[in-house]
Amino acid sequence: MAAAAGKIVWVGRVLSGLASCVFALSAFMKLKGGPDLAQGMAHLGMPESMVLPVAILEIACLVIYLIPATSILGAILLTGYLGGAICTHWRVGDPFFIPIALGVVVWLGLHLREDRLKRLIPLRTRDSATEPAP
Repeated sequence: MAAAAGKIVWVGRVLSGLASCVFALSAFMKLKGGPDLAQGMAHLGMPESMVLPVAILEIACLVIYLIPATSILGAILLTGYLGGAICTHWRVGDPFFIPIALGVVVWLGLHLREDRLKRLIPLRTRDSATEPAP
């Protein structure tokens, strides 16, 4: 059973690492700039002056997520960041399922690797759902 738990933790770490890479790449592309970024910001109705603050916010949330002691707070902050992305894309009529999926991966990866979160938000099984409360 311990080996299975160890594998689950590693799956969580891989999922968290993949989500982190997406956020890091996104922040890097914002910091790099370029004509595609300017065109994308104009399409979303955001001024180019917002690129640097948004990139700094994204990096800050990511760093908080990557520090084990603050990972739950980081997931909450990243969820808020993704909520803004969803609203921004929804407002202009763009597909917004990718930020939703990324948020699910952030939380799934954290839930699989973080015991504190498992105690805070336990997933029920069929057996525990049918048992009477004490």
